Amino acid sequence: MSAHLIAPAGLVSEAAGSREAVAARLRAGEFFWLDLHDPSEEEFGLLRDVFGFHPLAVEDSEHFGQRPKLEDFDDFVFLVVYGWSPDEDGLVEVHCFYSERYLVTVRRDEAPALDELRRRLEQEGGRFPDGALLLYEVVDGLVDGFFPVLDQLDDRLDLIEEHMFASPKPQHLEDIFRMKRRLVRLRRVVTPERDLLGRLVGGVTALPGMSGDAERYFRDVYDHLVRLGEAIDANRELMNASIDAYLSMASNRLNVTTKQLAVIATIFLPLTFITGFFGQNFGWMVGEVGSWQAFVALGVGLELATLIVLLVFFRLRGWF
Repeated sequence: MSAHLIAPAGLVSEAAGSREAVAARLRAGEFFWLDLHDPSEEEFGLLRDVFGFHPLAVEDSEHFGQRPKLEDFDDFVFLVVYGWSPDEDGLVEVHCFYSERYLVTVRRDEAPALDELRRRLEQEGGRFPDGALLLYEVVDGLVDGFFPVLDQLDDRLDLIEEHMFASPKPQHLEDIFRMKRRLVRLRRVVTPERDLLGRLVGGVTALPGMSGDAERYFRDVYDHLVRLGEAIDANRELMNASIDAYLSMASNRLNVTTKQLAVIATIFLPLTFITGFFGQNFGWMVGEVGSWQAFVALGVGLELATLIVLLVFFRLRGWF
């Protein structure tokens, strides 16, 4: 659990998330950013008691696994956005309380984009963007974190296809399905997040203190989300094509194996007949096949001749 409060004067450490520090910032009326990572019940109480957020908004912030959304309350908006996280799930869900006086972000998982933004703001000190631009940097950092993930998936798919066409294995199909499930998770958050930003830049919904310049920045984030959606759909189509190619190759290999087994069975059919025929106790055989020369000529020679004839016939027909 950690809390970081950042304002134009810099980072307030240790007691950054205390009621006194937050209340003092609210009374000062100077814009600040409070980042709550894996908040405790006491810190959720801070959202209810000190900020005075609507109970429904606080309740939503306590329950993760929501769709990206933007809800407008009287003096603030509640925003749910997603980004990339190095944790096992690969996604970080960020709940944002935003007004012209503050930005509060609530998350459970690691968010490299937010950590990097916080470090940069700490280093820059007095250079602090206004509220709408800070919210843009938060959302933009989260969205941009998806691009390296998609690039890795694309490179991994190329490598799998290269090995698969050389020697298809069941492991290749398992890897493709694993990546496809990951793409599905990305698509479930990127698509509604794109629609959310589309409504925002289209004027359907508005943010407090949104200026024309800030709107242009959010339009850039919307363009990134459109590109992400197109890249995800393109990768899904490539993965479906790879799955179809694997199944076709496996079917072709099965057909080749079946044909080879049929050839072997066909070869042994006349040989079995010949050996069975000479294994019978006919009087002529007992009287005539009495030397090793006769045995080689009639027994072994006839089988070899039959084998050669069958092999030539199969080669002429192109069966192997």
